[in-house]
Amino acid sequence: MHLSDLIADLPQVTVQGTLERKVSGIYYDSRQVKKDGVFVCISGFKTDGHKYVFQAVEKGATVIVAEKDIALSSDITVLKVPDTRLALALLANAYYDYPSRKFRLIGVTGTNGKTSVTYLIRAILKKAGQKVGLLGTIANLIDEQKIPSEHTTPESSDLQHLFSKMREQKVDSAVMEVSSHALELKRVAGSEYDVAVFTNLTQDHLDFHPSLEAYLEAKAKLFKHLGPGWKNKSKYAVLNWDDPSSKLIASQTKVPIVTYGVKEGATYRAEDIELHLTGTSFVIKCPAGAYSLHLNLAGEFNVYNALAAFAVGMEEGIESHLILEALEEMKGVPGRFEQVDCGQDFAVIVDYAHTPDGLENLLKTARAVTKGKVITVFGCGGDRDKAKRPIMGRVASSMSDYCIVTSDNPRTEEPRSIIKDIEGGLVSKSYEIIVDRRDAIARAVECAQKGDMVVIAGKGHEDYQIIGNKIIPFDDRKVARDILTKRGSFYDR
Repeated sequence: MHLSDLIADLPQVTVQGTLERKVSGIYYDSRQVKKDGVFVCISGFKTDGHKYVFQAVEKGATVIVAEKDIALSSDITVLKVPDTRLALALLANAYYDYPSRKFRLIGVTGTNGKTSVTYLIRAILKKAGQKVGLLGTIANLIDEQKIPSEHTTPESSDLQHLFSKMREQKVDSAVMEVSSHALELKRVAGSEYDVAVFTNLTQDHLDFHPSLEAYLEAKAKLFKHLGPGWKNKSKYAVLNWDDPSSKLIASQTKVPIVTYGVKEGATYRAEDIELHLTGTSFVIKCPAGAYSLHLNLAGEFNVYNALAAFAVGMEEGIESHLILEALEEMKGVPGRFEQVDCGQDFAVIVDYAHTPDGLENLLKTARAVTKGKVITVFGCGGDRDKAKRPIMGRVASSMSDYCIVTSDNPRTEEPRSIIKDIEGGLVSKSYEIIVDRRDAIARAVECAQKGDMVVIAGKGHEDYQIIGNKIIPFDDRKVARDILTKRGSFYDR
């Protein structure tokens, strides 16, 4: 592609050198640069891309995009811009020929529930006969082809590359998780969304956002930018009307609003909710009528997730019986209230809950469907929002019969220091500290009696543990299964 065409969307660009160049790709990692590539200098959390300009040139870059003045030989073109993150997104979007304009794009944002909602919407779209792309925390999928995921929302150039692959494979719709980081760091800039879904907002990521208000403002950006575009098709927002933050989002979007919830006033409302260990039943009331739904997903939080997906399906014009079939056929989402059953006489649940609200909802469900004790194993991630640690300690200790505080992903923090922060919020003496996560899970299993529930929270689908700068294989589900299998004779007591 010619550089002169590529920069058409860039605001406030100053050009040093020729624009008469063909470019072979857009890069933000100097190690990946290829001949005739464009290298965009991104100021990251650990380093600054401006430091790697000469390495990028050595690798073959002929165009440098920077925020700072850079002196290079005359055979290198330098584009100076106010914001290289925005430039990366817009350049990649243009380079891949605006791929999100070629299919229906549904974005889901919120603190909790994003993954479950995207999987539920995907199931509905597939049931309707569509070819569907999915991007999120667990994996990126093009139909059934799996592509590993490193971020909830990929970096902008990687995202546009994924979109271009989806276009090439002729997907009808793509549904994706949109994180607050991605919105704040402009990773989705230039992407044309047709539908935006808001799940909820509770405390998280305050190591990145300066306040809860700033966190909400970041989420709201998805809805602010939703509006007329190139596709010339209907666009709308789907909001959790039971969450107070929806009011602010509603005031900032230009498109029609559809709401869901369990309280009065929502467009799609759940009534007669029945919770069970293996699922949930309820009736959906909406303008089109009343529909009974029997989910294989447990917990009131999954009522909200299913409502959001049902609303999108109906608004997309999919027949109600197909929507209901798709939802009822869902067996679960990896690491979301996932049961580990090895024939033991008590329940073991693995869940991704890693925020105070997520943990509260998880334990509320555990309490509602368990006759015996609730034993919770949990920790908090290192190098992340420290303010939520004592809050999670309070939630876990007040809603469990017994807690075992352990390591999550300590990263570069000392695990015992993280645990000490959690201890500050514990309101019960019915707990113990076991730093090693495997030993903590084993201890919880040892404590459990018939009819109890062991809840292992925080990591869900993750199959690793980050300790220091090392990534160590660790899957709560596999560890629990291994412990339960080895203790098989223990259950005959």
